[in-house]
Amino acid sequence: MKNYDLVVIGAGPGGYVAAIRAAHLGLKTAIVEKDAKLGGTCLLRGCIPTKSLLHSADVLDEMRNAKKHGILASEVGFDFEGVQKARKKIIQKSAAGVDYLMKSNKIDVHKGTGSLQSSTTVEVKGDSGTTLLQAKHILLATGSVPRRLPFIDIDGKHFVSSDEILELKHPPKSLIILGSGAVGVEFASIYSRFGTDCTVVELLDRALPMEDAEVSEEFTKLFRKRKIKVLTGTKIESAKEEKGQVVATINDGKTTSTLEAEMLLVAVGRAPVTHGLNLETVGVTTDQAGFIEVDGLMKTSVPNIYAIGDIVKTPQLAHIASAEAILAVDHIAGKKAEPLNYLHTPGCTYSDPEVASVGYTEQQAIDAGYTVKVGKFPFAAIGKARIMDKAEGFVKIVSDAQYDEILGVHIIGPRATDLIAEACVALRLESTTEELAHTIHAHPTLTEGVLEAAHAAMGRPIHM
Repeated sequence: MKNYDLVVIGAGPGGYVAAIRAAHLGLKTAIVEKDAKLGGTCLLRGCIPTKSLLHSADVLDEMRNAKKHGILASEVGFDFEGVQKARKKIIQKSAAGVDYLMKSNKIDVHKGTGSLQSSTTVEVKGDSGTTLLQAKHILLATGSVPRRLPFIDIDGKHFVSSDEILELKHPPKSLIILGSGAVGVEFASIYSRFGTDCTVVELLDRALPMEDAEVSEEFTKLFRKRKIKVLTGTKIESAKEEKGQVVATINDGKTTSTLEAEMLLVAVGRAPVTHGLNLETVGVTTDQAGFIEVDGLMKTSVPNIYAIGDIVKTPQLAHIASAEAILAVDHIAGKKAEPLNYLHTPGCTYSDPEVASVGYTEQQAIDAGYTVKVGKFPFAAIGKARIMDKAEGFVKIVSDAQYDEILGVHIIGPRATDLIAEACVALRLESTTEELAHTIHAHPTLTEGVLEAAHAAMGRPIHM
């Protein structure tokens, strides 16, 4: 039996970051991973591969519109096999990078499926047999899988999840997408530009329902402008395959109708991977959905066992898993550790258009008891956005009318997922709109949209 200060189960952006942090702090560390490659869902089946496909679609879109900028590109088309080859190459390099980090930090990697045999013992079942690891502390970071619907059988051909749709050999002619969260609208953005007729079906009353209402409204308008159909307030009642086509029955609360497509993507959230960890044997508490219950320092009901990422009821985002990893390991190592402020979590949707936000929406701020003031500024008035021919969308800042503190920032438009970083720092430092408006921003840049929105919140936008 091998002995460690910390054993991490799961090598995604939570697990491998935890292992590296522990190694940096002098803890003898091991990591257990059942996949052949390290990196977890984010690197292998989520964040990285989808962004590769999105970038290929972006390049294709730019080339199709190159004539606007005086660039002549004849016979613009795409080779989807090449698109997929680029995706796989990026995954391979990224996974190799994580593998290198494990070796360079002297972290032992155990390939196989890990489970708890006691509060200090991890069993690893791999191709070479069973190994027992003794640990002073254990950190669970086993991630999540696409959530399924009981009446839809994912067959990888007509009915797919976000896992299977990444591996397609060619774009489907038509696609029904259940769910208008980040996963659903990102795949709509990908495949619509590769020629797929996409229809997004959302049960709630607006697309991107977690975002600010004005952002959702603008997003729906821009998606429809891109010929992507968006059906909100609509429930799917059944779906079956008939003569090579998916036939879905939907109800919008008034009428029942059918949709037909070559393929249906289920994108209705993700479920925690906690089954098989043997949690009940050691007394780790979970809720009815399988999420592990933790305190603000990521400790479970068993003092030396911690859990992070998609298996706990915090935002299911890679950057949250990484932040929770550092928090948990710092606490294990006896360092100063403070619970995360999840209100300061940036949410990013890498669709076309991009959407990003942090902090309160306008309605949430009102519900929290604030008297709010709002500043909005359109990208259409930003020179850099016009140069890029990406002048759709806006920046919206929600602030406290009494003390001027910035409560939330919401961006829809070009590079929104990069621009949101400034807003995260502003909320972290409890900045005011006046402080942001007096911060010099470079010209011409897209960040001027944030600057102008701050001026707008103060009642005096410069370029409007």
